[in-house]
Amino acid sequence: MIAMTSTPSANLFKPLEQSDPTVVGGYRLAAVLGTGGMGKVYLSYTPGGRPIAIKVIRPEFSEDPEFRRRFQREVQAAQRVQGLYTAPVIDSDTEGSQPWLATAYVPGPSLAHAVAQHGALPLRSVLLLTVGVAEALHVIHGAGIVHRDLKPANVLLASDGPRVIDFGIARAAETTALTGTGVSVGTPAFMAPEQAAAGTVGPATDIFALGQIAAFAAIGSPAYGEGSSHAVLYRIVHEDPDLSRVPAELLPLVTRCLTRDPEGRPSLTEIIELCHEISPEPLRQGEDWLPRSVAGSITERLRLPEPAKTPPPQPTVAPTPTQFSPQGPGPVNPNPYAPTAFSPSAAPTQNAPGVPGPVPPMPGHPMHRTPAPGYHTPPPVVHAPYVPPQQPKPKRTGLIVAASVVGAIVVLAVVGSLLPDGSGGDDESKSPGSGTSSSASGSGSSGDASGGGKKRADPQPVSYKGIDLTEGYELMLADSPPRPVESEDAAYGNGDLYFNVIDYLEEANIGTANGKFVLLNNTQKGSLETCRTETRFTEKIGLDQLSNGSEICVLSDAGHIAVATYRGKSGEDDPGQYVTIDLEIWRNAEDPSES
Repeated sequence: MIAMTSTPSANLFKPLEQSDPTVVGGYRLAAVLGTGGMGKVYLSYTPGGRPIAIKVIRPEFSEDPEFRRRFQREVQAAQRVQGLYTAPVIDSDTEGSQPWLATAYVPGPSLAHAVAQHGALPLRSVLLLTVGVAEALHVIHGAGIVHRDLKPANVLLASDGPRVIDFGIARAAETTALTGTGVSVGTPAFMAPEQAAAGTVGPATDIFALGQIAAFAAIGSPAYGEGSSHAVLYRIVHEDPDLSRVPAELLPLVTRCLTRDPEGRPSLTEIIELCHEISPEPLRQGEDWLPRSVAGSITERLRLPEPAKTPPPQPTVAPTPTQFSPQGPGPVNPNPYAPTAFSPSAAPTQNAPGVPGPVPPMPGHPMHRTPAPGYHTPPPVVHAPYVPPQQPKPKRTGLIVAASVVGAIVVLAVVGSLLPDGSGGDDESKSPGSGTSSSASGSGSSGDASGGGKKRADPQPVSYKGIDLTEGYELMLADSPPRPVESEDAAYGNGDLYFNVIDYLEEANIGTANGKFVLLNNTQKGSLETCRTETRFTEKIGLDQLSNGSEICVLSDAGHIAVATYRGKSGEDDPGQYVTIDLEIWRNAEDPSES
């Protein structure tokens, strides 16, 4: 068992560095919990003193408008997940300069850390781990989410069972502009074959990962071995896993979960039933579900750093929105000595000097946002800040007059230097190198610079031929290449471009859920300029309106523009229904839509 000390472990709770923020969204940060592919995780506390984990997304992702759109959608979906074996999302800000989300803090090591430190788990612990993760996936899938990145690092071992974290968030980072810049999201060793080979994911993808997790916990290493990402992915797609060290009782379950064909994998209900059949005694989660050595790691993580007892330093100038939660400050209390009643429309103030207790919320604090379902925090008692009396400052009338005269002279000199020689204004627009030439390149209506009238340079188009879009599938224009994935909404889709068939209405449509369409006339040629100027918008087009060669302008809310050329649909003898399209895409051709 790990020896315990009276102070938090330096390896678990690292102090904030100079580059770390001190406050995120009104939460005062206490320590660094870890760093991952998408961002950095910090320890903080609610006003009532409950510890929480705050993940701040990396700046590289924050600057990608497509990531922001997806991140907002995935966080909203994750807030619907309220299971016993998940760490619920309790707060977030997806629109700040750096997006973040807060979840309940789980005082337990990850499965990856526990196995690295203490080796493989006994059979009973593996079975309880498997049923707990299966229950978590049942709730996650019930909310319409596929985890996509289920791995030992995303399974935390709490005293009363496992907790699955980061569900669905990995989707926001997939196929953004960062995928080709060395930023890695996801763990190849725990991907499913269909995910590794074609990027296709579904609930069965998480079943494969669950089988990998069970094998990892039982043998202490990945079932497909270790090594370079390419080597591991090749083995997952083309070879069988090494299950020679998996306990015989567990082998049938793991083997079924790791079937290459997604249709051949068991359901979550079957997995739970199989675990109960395998166990020689009834499976009940309790304080003794883990070996003592691992339980010691939980105790260590309960020794948290002290929350900050002093309010953040006060600015010497008028308060401005914080860097990480850019909401405006609340109203000023005209009477600094009167207690301030809590109001959802007013920002709580700091404690008066000498008043103990947790740090009250700052401007932009989560008390002003709608909390996630199932999470309720009573409003704290707050006190008005002490405002020292302002001493009158001596007047310096002479200096002010002198400064005004000098300033006026400087302004006149600057204005004079900007006037062109002669009276002909056209001469300036024709001069070489002028930044205000009336013939500036770029025909887009958006993208005008704030100074000088410059326009956004048109992006270069990228073409993709012969994309088969199956019924019930969708694609995103930001993806490179655009890969059709199964839609979470079979009736209407969620993508920039989807294909659906509504049998009872005898309808087959190509539609968009994130923008608008324009069906071009036969006399029109699909181009960036044509798509920018047309205004005959719709959100879906029936196949009966299309013929081979028909062109559709697709204008996504994220600012991407494409010309989709219809190349026909599947024949009667084909086993599935699909349409074939060519795409020519101008990415980031416009500013993202406010919607």
